[in-house]
Amino acid sequence: MQITFIGEKTINISEGQSILSASLDAGIPHFHACGGNGKCSTCRVLILEGLENLSAINKKEAFLRSKIPFPQRVRLACQSFIEKGDITIERIIKDELDFSLFLNDDQLEKKNQQLGVEKELVLFFLDIKNFTPFVDSYLPFDVIHVVRRLFFIFHNVINKLKGRIVETAGDGLYAVFGFDSTIKEAADFAIEASKQIVIELDELNEHYLQKYFFISFEVGIGIHLGKVIVGKIRIADKNTESIMGLAVNVASRLQAVTRELDNNILISEELARHSSIRFPTPGRTINLKGINQEVTVHLMGKPFK
Repeated sequence: MQITFIGEKTINISEGQSILSASLDAGIPHFHACGGNGKCSTCRVLILEGLENLSAINKKEAFLRSKIPFPQRVRLACQSFIEKGDITIERIIKDELDFSLFLNDDQLEKKNQQLGVEKELVLFFLDIKNFTPFVDSYLPFDVIHVVRRLFFIFHNVINKLKGRIVETAGDGLYAVFGFDSTIKEAADFAIEASKQIVIELDELNEHYLQKYFFISFEVGIGIHLGKVIVGKIRIADKNTESIMGLAVNVASRLQAVTRELDNNILISEELARHSSIRFPTPGRTINLKGINQEVTVHLMGKPFK
């Protein structure tokens, strides 16, 4: 039995061998980010001829199809086997542009390197309150000077507790915990980071910002735990780490309602369950904008001034 890869080559395939395995044996750089376990879809192929010659969709492929609506003629190469006759297919992710969107020049030869993986992480969003009036009222030098002082605190605390800042904006940041620790440690580290940031910010306000700039700042922090997709996105000539998923949105929305709930640190019940910290009172169930299900939160901080 044979497989013809359009624009590439025709290869033989043995009985019981998957399309992915046969293509790799033949030296075709067939992407398979999850290792051929039916979890990522990067090995999928378009069946041009011989669809009827393939094995039926198995449980792994069916599960992925329940999440991603593939056309009928698109199959996972790692979960598809030829049962009779020959087939003609085309790989979907196959050229240098596809790879270069994710990899740098040194990595282009490693075409089976993972693009994205699913991980359970702690998501940490912080917003500086009343930041816009400050920017509008002070000179550019003063604004940048103060912002540097603020982010110096944020970065040092998060980094010390094994967190990683993913994105920053003028008035806030987005960080994750769990890359270099267990999920239980990550939950504890994120909670501790929020407390330390508030303490150090209060000290900066009292001993520096109020004295020399006649201002003080507060922060709102939202923390959640959940599964996200982690991968590299190539923009121009630089790889940027991207972390996406519903859990990210939940953490961001929690931060957004800190003022509404009048508490500067909100953590989700999901994070509380994984933490070693015990909470004396039950959480509060709320609705978050753009999130279909209700979310239970714990108010870990203090009211805004």
